[in-house]
Amino acid sequence: MTDRYLTTVLDEAERVAEHHEQVAQSSDHPEHEYLRYAVLRLLEGEADDTSVEVPQVDGVTVGYGEDDAMCNSWDDDVEWWETVPPQEECTRFRVFYPDEYDAVPRVIVDVMAALGAWRVWTGSAAACGSYDHRERREVHYLWPEGHPVEALLADRLQDPKAAVAPDGGRTGDVRDRMVVTEHSTQHDDLEPRTRRAVDESMAVSLLEKGGRYEVRSASGNWYEVDVISESCTCPDWRKRTPEGGCKHLRRVDQEIKQGQVPRPDGRLPSNS
Repeated sequence: MTDRYLTTVLDEAERVAEHHEQVAQSSDHPEHEYLRYAVLRLLEGEADDTSVEVPQVDGVTVGYGEDDAMCNSWDDDVEWWETVPPQEECTRFRVFYPDEYDAVPRVIVDVMAALGAWRVWTGSAAACGSYDHRERREVHYLWPEGHPVEALLADRLQDPKAAVAPDGGRTGDVRDRMVVTEHSTQHDDLEPRTRRAVDESMAVSLLEKGGRYEVRSASGNWYEVDVISESCTCPDWRKRTPEGGCKHLRRVDQEIKQGQVPRPDGRLPSNS
């Protein structure tokens, strides 16, 4: 059942990325955020069109947060931490269910096993003063950032016709994904606009957080590029709107990928 639920979790996470992308806007690990929210939706019965029927248990509620942050918000004498101390870069899921169950409901066990999480605590919700969940039980699972299931989701979210640069930038041709360093050997295979984007002298700078950049060419012309809305003020974009973007949009994408300019959210490149 775990393999079938893995597909279901990934399907729902893909829908989350499409319809609820705001859940990952402030995260360096968007796939992790999408999967966390997908689990919540599956277990709370909010998911639509699942490939496998997910049995519903009335009264299931899911909470989650970073494990070390959760520890900081609770007294350190709570019994959870005596069992497994807080773990860095891990999500702790707290799944509440009716106390009429002698054991953790099977659907919870199967979904969390599909995600790759491991159980660390089970007990009475009232014992920890958990919200308004008196007369309920709760089970805790830990799930680390960087788990392989995130890579599975990333592959699903990758558009085969357009490579996604950090924070929303895009390049036009699937072959262009190979051109992320100056040492790439695939130059001759590039689409013409991307080749010009790589070869021509341009100066790129961040104009405003949110993905707006200024591109100045060697001729002195300058254009404004928005990598989030995928637009440019140059004549090529305004008259032809080429698939994959004009050379200026592609140049900005490349410099974001290479860490040569600040990211669209204004933060410095991670390799700076």
